[in-house]
Amino acid sequence: MPQFAYSAINSQGAEFSGEIQAADVSAARDVLLNGGLLTERIAEIRSRAPATKKPGMFDKKVAPKSLQVFSRQFATMIEAGLSVVTALVILEEQTDDQALGIVIGDVREQVETGALLSEAMASHPEVFSRLYIAMVEAGEAAGVLDTVLDRVAIQIEKEQKIKRRVKGAMIYPTVVLTFATLVMTGMLMFLVPVFVKIFAQLGGQLPTLTQYVLHASNALRLPLVPGLPIPGVVFFAGAAVGGLTWFRRWKKTESGRSKWDVFKLRIPMQIGIVVRKVAMARWSRTLSTLIASGVDIMRALEITSQTAGNWVVEQETIALRHRVEEGSSIAQPLIESTVFPPMIAQMVKIGEETGELEKMLSKVADFYEDEVDASIQALTSIIEPMMMVGVGIMVGIIIISMYLPMFKLLTLVK
Repeated sequence: MPQFAYSAINSQGAEFSGEIQAADVSAARDVLLNGGLLTERIAEIRSRAPATKKPGMFDKKVAPKSLQVFSRQFATMIEAGLSVVTALVILEEQTDDQALGIVIGDVREQVETGALLSEAMASHPEVFSRLYIAMVEAGEAAGVLDTVLDRVAIQIEKEQKIKRRVKGAMIYPTVVLTFATLVMTGMLMFLVPVFVKIFAQLGGQLPTLTQYVLHASNALRLPLVPGLPIPGVVFFAGAAVGGLTWFRRWKKTESGRSKWDVFKLRIPMQIGIVVRKVAMARWSRTLSTLIASGVDIMRALEITSQTAGNWVVEQETIALRHRVEEGSSIAQPLIESTVFPPMIAQMVKIGEETGELEKMLSKVADFYEDEVDASIQALTSIIEPMMMVGVGIMVGIIIISMYLPMFKLLTLVK
């Protein structure tokens, strides 16, 4: 249905402006008149193509925290009665994020020329996700843009909170593993060669463990390729960087992404369980937010599948959407699913029966976010001693291997 921008006055002479959907200009005037508004100006909003991105214009990534603050402030200004353009002007001037300021300026220019806010934001997919745009579009249609923007801010805050939890849990193992690798490399390159000279003077057959350690030391210190004066440690470092680069590119392919996401859910030591709980929390929170914002259930499921963050959950949500299209309830496919836990299916079933689906999904999201916290703490308590034992074993093997020939020599002397 065509969209019209209008300016009008009421019986007290107060001025109003906004947008309205109607079959034609005459119908739009009638709708406004029935609402007690006398039209001064009305014009159809022509759909426009997204703004062309200038080279280097939006290269800098917008921080999620900046986007959260922007959404919260935008909601407050709309609630206070400011127009969308006025609010964008103020936000453009006061934002500390330069990249976001450029984007806000471009969105403001598009809105001033007649585009809807959601259309203007859609021209910047690198900043505003499909979830964000769909919620803004629903807020515009229902006239609750301030409420929707506030929900967007909460959604961003919850997602970042989960990411911080997971990243925080990964810091300790990463630091310990890096430290252990550096210590082991240093011992093999600088400590072991000192003992090699001593063993050469003593002569005799070295223990098997000592021979393995010496081979590892030589592999790091000496060139692996004859005629190429590059130490082995440089070769291994280059191979590690190359392997990591290949792995990151492989993960971005459709095949790689699907296999990696399936593997993540099956990692032992509670890691796969934590990954599943994070995915369930994100799925529930996204779907709850979209439904509460007034987005149609079919579109809400489509967007939720695309923002699930895990290929397995995404495919299951697509299958769920197809079942709902065929007339099924949302709960029944979830009950039959092997991906979604029974708790989600039961809560969704209760939500459908009571008409409070978004509240039930929000409670599920809260539950799984708390579960992620508890699981990460338990996982950390398991990983910490295992990492320390692993470091001790690596260092101990090198030290013991260096002293074994001396113990053997003392035995022979006796």
